[in-house]
Amino acid sequence: MMFLRAYLALLSLEMDLSRADFSRLYGRVRQCSASKRLARQTVQQICSAIDRACIWYPKRVLCLQRSAATVLLLKKRGIPAQLVIGAQQFPFRAHAWAELDGTVINDKAYMSNIYAILDRC
Repeated sequence: MMFLRAYLALLSLEMDLSRADFSRLYGRVRQCSASKRLARQTVQQICSAIDRACIWYPKRVLCLQRSAATVLLLKKRGIPAQLVIGAQQFPFRAHAWAELDGTVINDKAYMSNIYAILDRC
């Protein structure tokens, strides 16, 4: 069931990305609010479901889509995760990841050391 929700989240965000509508994707993540806390196990289950959905997704899933889907599913479960967008100047690279309480949950723990954080939502 969680796999299906993860897959559908990737699919819905794909529509925004295919239209180059970053502001809609960003707004969806920013407006989604979390109301209660759940166990860390749920965080791991959702991150695992997103990872499995990415494997079966017909297109390559980039970090923004993957992280936005992760944050949306977590927030819908009452977990106040944040989408973090960062960049480095040389060589120029941009990256997105999900955090909970300042800890990276869907990527390597040192992402905030490599990338200057541009925004959180």
